[in-house]
Amino acid sequence: MTDDRLAAPSSDYVQSLGRGLAVIKAFDGANPRRTLTEVAKTTELTRATARRFLLTLVELGYVRTDGSLFWLTPRVLELGYSYLSSLTLPDVAGPHLETLSQRVHESSSVSILDGDDVVYVARVQVSRIMTVAITIGTRFPAYATSMGRVLLAGLSSDELDAYLSRLDPTPLTGKTITDIASLRAELESVRTQGYCLIDQELEAGLRSIAAPIHDTTGTVIAAANVSTPAARHSADAAREHLLPALLAAARAIDTDLRRLDTNSTDTQGHRHA
Repeated sequence: MTDDRLAAPSSDYVQSLGRGLAVIKAFDGANPRRTLTEVAKTTELTRATARRFLLTLVELGYVRTDGSLFWLTPRVLELGYSYLSSLTLPDVAGPHLETLSQRVHESSSVSILDGDDVVYVARVQVSRIMTVAITIGTRFPAYATSMGRVLLAGLSSDELDAYLSRLDPTPLTGKTITDIASLRAELESVRTQGYCLIDQELEAGLRSIAAPIHDTTGTVIAAANVSTPAARHSADAAREHLLPALLAAARAIDTDLRRLDTNSTDTQGHRHA
């Protein structure tokens, strides 16, 4: 761009920052090494302006040069690391929940375990199916929810024993499992099968099915679920029609979390190399 064409679009626009980023973006997979003339042409800056930005980036360690060609260094990854490291589980899970809810036409959520409760950290609501409104931060007792049981099943044996030893479950509906031995058996089943179906134990008329979300070590750190009116999906129908999409969404979240962690690790490695 010419200097005139780079006139600030608003009083807050920092022209030099925009030009510097344009110079960085002039390099890509097809053009990893470029001459000063090529950078100037791609960015539509004058050669003198492009040269100043390139040499500044060289001094900052973001670009290297052999005197005729310029190329980016791994330090450029730091520019993206700040964003990547700021991403949270809700940020990562949100788009996948949107896709999941669109696919199955039901509400979907992600929760984490906090003490003896599940806490909702992300949600896409398609229709109101519970008498209690669910928002980010809503808490339910873990023993009576599909996500809670997935999270409990992901605990170590000692952690699960400690939880069950202090648990005094109360029936939330006529179907809520409150017997400790039966609950333990249910959690073992959840751990084996890799998902949990709750049939009207939290609220009458509500079925939900949940799957685990893992970190890079395979530890269960969260759970995703789909909720549906009991009248719309039988337990068997929920397994047949909702579970495949739910498992796919959980795997996609796992993959994004692994990618996020890998990018974070790679960037820190470059930083300390």
